[in-house]
Parts: sequence; C-alpha cells; structure tokens
Amino acid sequence: MVAGESRGHGGNEGYDDQYDAYYSWDDKVPNHKNLNVGDPVAVWDKTQLLGVSVIEEIETWAGWKLQNRCPACMKTRISERTRVLPRWKCAKCKHEFTEPVATVAEVTHYRARYDAAWTSLEGVLDRDELQNAQRNDHDINAMRPLDWVALSRALGAKRAQVAMNPIAARVDLAHMPMGRPGVEIPQGFEVSLVRVRRGQQQFRDHLLAAQGAICAFTGAAPSRALEAGHLYSYAEVGTHYEHGGLMLRRDIHRLFDDGSLAVEPARLRIDVADELSPYPQYARLHGERLQLTLRDEQVGWLAEHWGEHRSRTA
Repeated sequence: MVAGESRGHGGNEGYDDQYDAYYSWDDKVPNHKNLNVGDPVAVWDKTQLLGVSVIEEIETWAGWKLQNRCPACMKTRISERTRVLPRWKCAKCKHEFTEPVATVAEVTHYRARYDAAWTSLEGVLDRDELQNAQRNDHDINAMRPLDWVALSRALGAKRAQVAMNPIAARVDLAHMPMGRPGVEIPQGFEVSLVRVRRGQQQFRDHLLAAQGAICAFTGAAPSRALEAGHLYSYAEVGTHYEHGGLMLRRDIHRLFDDGSLAVEPARLRIDVADELSPYPQYARLHGERLQLTLRDEQVGWLAEHWGEHRSRTA
C-alpha cells in the first residue's frame, strides 16, 4: 500500500488517506477486492516503510470519481510533469498534451481502518528492501501482495522484528470467533467487548463521553485531535476494557505507546524520557499531574506500562 504525496494518481483527483489510521481506494484500482478484515498491511511512501498494522474495518459506499484521460487514447495512465512542457504525458501511448479530458465514472469507494494496531517503523526499511519482500518483483500496483516471512526477516536484520509480534497476535485474534461479552457501565448503557474486527470507534465514543474532550496529559483539545489510547497493548490482548484507556492527543498517544511518555504510578506524575528533553512542549510535562482523576483500573494499567518501559532504565 502506498501513501503520501508520491502516491500515483495522475488520472484522478487523489484519495483521502491518513497513513497511520486509514487508507482509501475505489473499484478502479487493481486488487481492490483482495483486502480483507484481519489482513496485515505494510504502508510505505515509495521511498521507505512507514509502519505496519492489521485491517480492523473496511467501509464501502457508492459514489463518483473524476477521471482525467489522454485525449489521444482516452486511457487514464497519464502523469503530470513539473519541469517539462507539455505538462502531461500518457504512459500508454506516449502522447504529450496540455490538458487532459475530464470524465466522471460511477465507482464503489473503499476505506480500510487499521489505527488500533498501528506500529510506526518509519525509515526502518528503504525502497529496495521493501520491494525485495514483494511476492511479485515486477508488481507496480498501489496495493500489492507482500511476503510477510521475507518482511519479517528484513526487519530482523534491522533488529526491528519485535514490531511484528503484536501484528502476529492481532492476526490470530482476527480469526477467532466474535464473542461479545457485555460490561455494564454506571451511566446505564452497555459496551460490548469485541475482538479485533470492530469496536475501536465505540471504545473512543465511550472514553469521550466519560472523560470529555481532554487529553489526559495536556488538557482541553478539539475532539477531532484526540484519540482513544489503550493503556495496554490492545494488539496482544484484543479486548477493549471498559476503563482501559484515556483520551490522548495524537502525538501524545504515539509517544505514550513507545514509552517516551509514562506515568509514575506512585505519585501519578508524568515522566518524560531524556530523548524528548530538546522539545519544550514535551519537556515541560515532566513532573506534572494528569489532567483528570483516574480510576483504580487505569492506575493499574499505567503501573504495568511503567514497569514495561521504565524498569530497564530505573
């Protein structure tokens, strides 16, 4: 899967992507039906690996798509050039032209969400290393099959293979029966604890209703800037626990997940790793209290997080 500014879409207006959360395409794209809930995915930007995850949900809806075509052969395999005139060139018939022909087609849109298990690996593997892990050496499609054994070996060579463990655990959970044990919440509604395939949005909605539009580390923030952060490895556990999360700003969420930010369980004070000291917006958080009152279950999860990420440096 390709994301970023370099994603090829010369024949259309592009796609709505947030590479660490979701990826969009339509039924005009090769392999458009071959992705399924539970599939592991690697996302790159044509130059380097960005991260890996597992698809938890695929949305589909009917719509329209603007397609730009070559005026000579009417194919959409065209590209816009920045330094050469005429500005456009067709990869099919090699015709060069000033403006494409615009047409509209009815399509089925797809969007895959995979943010719950997103593991950032930005720059760990370069273009050549990723292409060596393709099942087909000559595949140039935006979505192409990967040899996950080869990818794991490549990450192992960079001492990053541990990043594949949560992915493997999550893939296993994705194919388990969809049990839904209910948990009663004091407000009077029920949250279903579900396996990998769904539940992230409900989990976020529950935390937002219970805690408000507040990042637990930094304070009030627009709800669209907040994510539901698990206080444990959801990729390994596969369950949304009722009091197992906090609303966190996107950047804070990433830094908490990798242990750069932690909470000292005895005093409930924020601990900022040395690597963040050059950044005042994070360094100032060191020693500060969280922005909300925690439940005992949340304190317990934070203690486990502290043991995992601070025991090695204590």
